[in-house]
Amino acid sequence: MRDLKAQFGLRVRQIRDELDKTQEEFAELLGISVDFLSLIERGRNAPSFKKLERMSRGLGKPVAYLFTFDPTYKPKKRRPY
Repeated sequence: MRDLKAQFGLRVRQIRDELDKTQEEFAELLGISVDFLSLIERGRNAPSFKKLERMSRGLGKPVAYLFTFDPTYKPKKRRPY
């Protein structure tokens, strides 16, 4: 079983994939930096409550939405530029 940071990072990546956004676009939508988004998606860092609220507002969803983990999700492969 993955730890909570890894599960959360995968969930954030899933939401980004569902919205078909680049990291740059998604970070702007969430009100966080691209570097911080990358750390979250890789399970290396976790947002504060304040950042969770900002992310929630950016998505127009409740904070709980960010914690609705899908155990069957597999990240999409990105096409090279």
